[in-house]
Amino acid sequence: MDDKLADTSVPVHPLIARRWSPRALDPSGEVGDATLRAMLEAARWAPSSGNTQPARYLIGRRGDDTFARLFELLTRRNQGWAGAAAVLLLCCMVTTNEKGRLPVPEYGTGLASANLVLQAVAEGVVAHQMGGFDRAGARVAFALPEDVEPLTVIAVGTPGSPELLDEERRAKELAPRRRIPLSDMAFGGEWGKPAF
Repeated sequence: MDDKLADTSVPVHPLIARRWSPRALDPSGEVGDATLRAMLEAARWAPSSGNTQPARYLIGRRGDDTFARLFELLTRRNQGWAGAAAVLLLCCMVTTNEKGRLPVPEYGTGLASANLVLQAVAEGVVAHQMGGFDRAGARVAFALPEDVEPLTVIAVGTPGSPELLDEERRAKELAPRRRIPLSDMAFGGEWGKPAF
C-alpha cells in the first residue's frame, strides 16, 4: 500500500501519509477486539470543545445483526463493496448534555473519527468513511435519541485485492491520490492569498 502514499510538499507523519480510503477489502479479513478497542480509544481521546466528547459509535461485526442493519442502510454504490468489511461503525454525534446544546459537536466528532482512522493505519487495518447511507433509516433502525445525529458509516477491514472490485471501482482504487494544492487551502493575510 506504500504506492498510495500522500504526495506532500514537506514530509508528514507516516500514519498521515499512509492513510487513505480503499474499497478493496479482504472479505475474510478480521479486525480483532484489541485493534477495534484501540481505534475507539483513539477516538475517545480526541480533542473536543470544552471536553464535551460528542462522538458515539455503534459497532456491527460481519455476520451479526447490527452489521446487517447498517449494511441495509448504505446506498447501493456503497453496498457494492462494503459488505467485505470486517466491521461497520455508525458514527453519531450527541448534540446536547446537561448544560444544553453542545458547541460545534460536528467538529469534535470529526476530530474523534480522524483519530480513529489514523489509529486504524497504526493497527495495520483500513477505514473508509461513508456519507452515502439513509440517516433517517438509521435513526429508526437503532432507536437513536432525539439529540443524537447519525453522521457517517465507517467500514473497517483488511486490505484486499483491487481485482475484487468492479471495473469502475478498480480504476479509482488504482488511481493516484489527489488533493487540492496547499496554496488553495492555506491563506496568509487575506482570503485567497497563498501562505505557502
